[in-house]
Amino acid sequence: MPIVEITRIEGRSDEAKAQLMQKVADAIHEAIESPKETIRIIIRETPPQHWSVGGVPEDKPRKVAS
Repeated sequence: MPIVEITRIEGRSDEAKAQLMQKVADAIHEAIESPKETIRIIIRETPPQHWSVGGVPEDKPRKVAS
């Protein structure tokens, strides 16, 4: 039973998340022939202020390197 965890910044619609889960399940099914009913997908969403890139929280503007 494959279990996939996807961690991302919150903010996508339920429809977008459903489409993501469907496409991930399709890819796993195609790649390893796992029956779709055995595939588990978990989406964990994090608020942008709890996620950083280069030490800068995602809810703050970042300077672009020139």
